[in-house]
Order: sequence, then structure tokens, then C-alpha cells
Amino acid sequence: MNAPLRRVGVVVLVLFALLFLNLNYRQVVKADDYRTDSHNARVQTTEYEHPRGKIADAKGTVLADAQATGDSLKYLRTYPLKDEYAHLLGYKPVNLASTNLEKLNNDFLTGTSDKQAVDRLTGMFTGKEPAGGNVLLTISKAAQDTAYQALGTNKLKVKSGAIVAMDPSTGGLLAEVSLPSYDPNLLSTHDTGAALANYKALNTDPGKPLLNRAVQEVYPPGSTFKVIVSAAAMTADSSLTPSTVVPGGEYYKPPQVSDFQIKNSHTGVCPDQITVKQALTVSCNTVFARMGVERIGADKLKSMAQAFGFEQEPRLVEDQDRNYCGIVASHTGPMTSSDGRVDPPAVAQSSIGQREVKMSPLQGAMIAATVANDGKQMRPYVVDRLQNSDLSIADHTEPKTLRTPITADVAHELQDMMFSVVSSDDGTGKSARISGLQVGGKTGTAQDGEDAEDHGWFIGFALKDGKPIISVAVFLQNAGKGGSGEAARIAGLVMKAYADEKGIR
Repeated sequence: MNAPLRRVGVVVLVLFALLFLNLNYRQVVKADDYRTDSHNARVQTTEYEHPRGKIADAKGTVLADAQATGDSLKYLRTYPLKDEYAHLLGYKPVNLASTNLEKLNNDFLTGTSDKQAVDRLTGMFTGKEPAGGNVLLTISKAAQDTAYQALGTNKLKVKSGAIVAMDPSTGGLLAEVSLPSYDPNLLSTHDTGAALANYKALNTDPGKPLLNRAVQEVYPPGSTFKVIVSAAAMTADSSLTPSTVVPGGEYYKPPQVSDFQIKNSHTGVCPDQITVKQALTVSCNTVFARMGVERIGADKLKSMAQAFGFEQEPRLVEDQDRNYCGIVASHTGPMTSSDGRVDPPAVAQSSIGQREVKMSPLQGAMIAATVANDGKQMRPYVVDRLQNSDLSIADHTEPKTLRTPITADVAHELQDMMFSVVSSDDGTGKSARISGLQVGGKTGTAQDGEDAEDHGWFIGFALKDGKPIISVAVFLQNAGKGGSGEAARIAGLVMKAYADEKGIR
């Protein structure tokens, strides 16, 4: 055989070998993926042969259900409360990808989870049709309903925003709302053409209704970040307490900087000498900018933010398999100049929650929860229990401490300061007051560029007899003047609704 023919023969053999390897890879390694692919028509038909499990809140209210149909797909996924729970649940469509809790709990909802192996085996002997399991959430009906209604009817007519509420002592989410929202029934319909058209319309909507602003986006936190600045200052200097008198004033200019200064949002609120507690109560920018530059420094400030969870993806469960997807990390951004040196103006701006500091509403609720829970930050979760079709419990989530960024002593000092923000007549968060409960919080007004209105924030908590009941973060996007006050009012409504539901007065 001459050389050209040998080369052709070698190439043919190599191609046959590659083809053989590819066939084995697809038949052995990828077989299960193809078998369970949601775009596989046979898989789809089989999946709709039996009712999908329910998703319900803490009181048993059904949030996602299966309705019998007369078409080839025997059951339709339905969402009775429509827009209110859309971002939390996600949706289960026929020809699109599932999202959020519907996706992450798909195996249990369809009855194919390893946790349901005994049920399937029993069914083989009894002839009982397999059924999906139920997913029971930590969500409070009262807190969720109030959050959804109050956010949607806010006094400033803000169209975009988010609310997250949680139990500080366990980490269980009590409410999660994002607006604008959408009706997931439009995407779960068996009319695949209509579902696709509805998805395209939602996906191109300028208001971004598919975006879960509670966990999938970060925003400048404004003065709510002063809680972390206070924590960093009191951790770095144990002699600094809420009653310590510090320099205030109308303006602050960092040392050795000639063309930069920080001013307060309102004149006359911050005298030349003021206590740390009062500075937080009236939200004195000059105190916290000075504190960040001269008492804390960039490294310690960033370190404290990271201790609270900034720069890290919040892991809602250890294996992240059932609670959430699409969570973005809050961050502080760089506080250095182009030459890599610490930039005092950048530290000053960051210390009042501006410049490149960004956080999600979930992070805001976690900050407030940590202060309320004596410095312990609990792992957030929303799936409380997995319930078999016979109503027995297949699994449940155990509360777990995620991190401890501050000591109990520092937490108590921060509680005292945050109580003043709400209880004092000159406090910026007085709209969040609730009779019979100890309410603490911090408002925030955050700039969002020169041509946009400021964001309005409130993060806070409620205690009863010193025990944490609920923490909450309310975010009003581009709310403008009065945004933080309205956020505080809404937060008070949500916290009161939950306390009333639990019989706490």
C-alpha cells in the first residue's frame, strides 16, 4: 500500500474510533440526561400523566396546584394566586425551561426523587398510581399578602420594588415580593404557541417583570449601610458606644483632600458634636463618612461587610438544591484610586452606602436579622418540609447559623441605636412604629445617577420582650422624595401583620 492510501486508511480508522466513542458517550454517559430532558416529548407526556405535587405556604394555602384537563397532557399546572407568588415559585411550562422552586424541586414534585423510592416500590406491589410530593414553605400568608398589597398600592405610586421578610432566629423566609410581577399561568398553559408569545412579551417588557428584584439584583443601599459602618467602628474600637460623642457638622472633608466633601441630606440635623446613636437616628452623613475614613479604614470596612455576607453568594442550603436560583452577591466595590492606593473620598462615599456599594433586598433583611438575633446570621431558607403523597414528611430543613459577624454586645448596641431611629420623634424611621413591639430599623435614600430619582430603603426588625420576631427589608426603586419614609411605613405594616398572625401583641 502506498503512502497516500495508508494516510487515508489511518484517517478513516480515527474517524470510526471517534464515532464509536461518541456513540458510547451518548448511550452510556448522557443516556439519563436525554431520558429526563424536559424537551423530550415522551418525557413531557409521561410527566403530565400524573398530578404534580402542590406547593403551599406555612398555613397550607395552595400556591401551585395540578388541574385535570381533557387534552393529551392530563394535568395543567396552575397558580391560584397568580402574580403574588410568581417570583418565589417560578413556573412549570410545557415547552420552556422551569424556573425557581418549580425547577429546583421538580424531582420531588413529580415523584421521582430518591426520597420517594419507597413509595414507588410500594406502588409496584399495590398497583397504586405514583403521585408527586408536596413542597411546604416557610412563607407567612399574612406577611406575604400585606407585603404584596402594600407594595402595589404604595403612596408614591412606585412601580418597581421588592420586600423580603424573615424569621431572624431561624432564617425562614416569611415573605418575598417583587414588582412588577406577572401571571405564571400565562406560561404554564398547554397552548405552547401562546406560552411562547407570552414569554417573549414579558421578556421584552421595559419594566422587567420576570426579574426577581428581591434576590436577582443589587442596588445602592444608601444610609442602610451605616448599620455595617457602625458595626465595624464598634468592633474596631470597643470604647466607642452609642453614647460616645463624635464630630459631626454640615460638611466633612477627608484629610489631605482639597476638592471633595460630603454633606448631609438635610441642613441643621447634625451639630458639630453628636452622639453615635443620634447620628444614626437622624442619618448624619458627615459622622459616618468621617468614621469610615478616620476610625475604620477601607480594609476593616470591607471586612465587616464581608462578615455580613457581602461578596459571597448567599448559600440558602448547603447543597443549594431546593431553595433558590439566580441569587447575586452584594458587594462593596473598590475603595482605591487608579494607582491602587486607598482613596479617602471613595471610602467616605462608600461609608454612606454610595459609590459602588450594592446590595440586594435579601441582604438587607439578613443585616437586620443579624442585629436582632444577637449577632448570629442564620442561613435563609424557604422550603420548610417535603411531604409525601400520603402526607408523611420525607424531609425538613433544620435552621443553621451561617456566620457570626458581630458579638452579642455589639448587636445589643446596634439594637439600641436602631430602636432610636424608629422610636425618636426626630428618627427617620418613625413610620415603622408598632404598638406593643420593640421596632428598630434604618432608612436609606440612595442616589441612582444624575437623571434618575433616588431609591427608598428601610431595613428593620421587631422584638417582643427582647426576642426577635421578624426582620424586613423594603426597597422602592427610584421612589424620589419621601421614598425611605414610605418604605418604613410599609415595613411596619408587614411586621405588624405577621405579629398579629402569630398572636404577638
